[in-house]
Amino acid sequence: MTAEGFLEGRRLQLARGVLLQCIMGGYPPARFYGSDDGDLALIAEPGQIHRLPWSDEPRALAICDADELTGERSNLSTRGQLKAVIARYAARGLAPVVATELEFFVFAPNTDPTHPFRPPVGLDGRREDGLSAFSVSSNNGLRPFFSEVYKCMAALGLPRDTFMHEMGVSQFEINLLHGDPLLLADQTFLFKHLLKEVALKHGLTVVCMAKPLAHTPGSSMHIHQSIVDIATGKNVFSDPHGEPTAMFRHFIGGQQAGMADFTALFAPNVNSYQRLCHPYASPNNACWSHDNRAAGLRIPASAPVARRVENRLPGADANPYLAIAASLAAGLHGIEHELEPSEAIQGEFAVPDNLSLPCTLHAALERLKRSQLARELFGQEFIEGYIASKTMELTSFFDEITPWERRVLAAQA
Repeated sequence: MTAEGFLEGRRLQLARGVLLQCIMGGYPPARFYGSDDGDLALIAEPGQIHRLPWSDEPRALAICDADELTGERSNLSTRGQLKAVIARYAARGLAPVVATELEFFVFAPNTDPTHPFRPPVGLDGRREDGLSAFSVSSNNGLRPFFSEVYKCMAALGLPRDTFMHEMGVSQFEINLLHGDPLLLADQTFLFKHLLKEVALKHGLTVVCMAKPLAHTPGSSMHIHQSIVDIATGKNVFSDPHGEPTAMFRHFIGGQQAGMADFTALFAPNVNSYQRLCHPYASPNNACWSHDNRAAGLRIPASAPVARRVENRLPGADANPYLAIAASLAAGLHGIEHELEPSEAIQGEFAVPDNLSLPCTLHAALERLKRSQLARELFGQEFIEGYIASKTMELTSFFDEITPWERRVLAAQA
């Protein structure tokens, strides 16, 4: 859209079906988004209009809500779904607070998708070989890239907490500062967009797949969650004596009740389950624990004022609006129904059957189809449309034969 048109307040409209467009570009049948495929209005968020600092020519980006022409929010909008969850908390005098940890890989350009990703050649003329995890000098070879990333973050108003090299080859993690869930979802979206754009300028490729490399840890998007009382600003997970509250327990109980039903929302792609089938630090369970990274729900060591629940299931490939909405909605469901969690686990443990999660996209979508809780919290239109779009993607995947099948199975009698 031209700057003149935007500043004049010209309304930008979008076909409803675009919100269900699958990642290959196609659409499910029109019955999932209205047979007429009428328009939605894109309403810019005033605080999320940004001049793009990496662009050589003047360009701007505006994050928008997709609303019905009547002014009501569209049920198909993931940003709208998150706003609805936040409003349900507000109706109870509560405000959720979240932070996201996003992991990603920086690779050399990959012009042939049949070849594995490779780390880029650094300033020292070498490719990283995987020995740089948590090193203070591990990103020196990518210093020009990261320097521009930091500058662009500052220009977009994206405050960062910590930045580190993660366990994988050329894998990194950023922790965004905690705050309002909608703001953090916007910031997570903007950061992922920023990463990819700046990488292109530097002849690099940033990949936010859940598991881009075999025999290497995958990339997560852990969500840290707490709740404050709007009137007092105090964390309702801790009582005046610093002890955990009933609301804290119920929030965990709700998370456990929703994790299996919502797995397809946290792990939305076929590749998501490559990360989850190697469960070290990528837990595919609904167990909870105090500071145990093997649990899907971890309570990090912290002072009572910062008591929070970390949902470790979502991958870097998850939609931040939808993943945060699903996690918070499950917690609120637990509070509203006073659900009690299981016993906390510590050390090495076996996952009970009732706390195991779907381990393939097909199984996760089948679980979502049967979920009355998902329809109750997100509406039938959204859930059925989401399943239809993801089923198209799964079918497309099954239409291809992988190199493993040709390599291993072709010689079988």
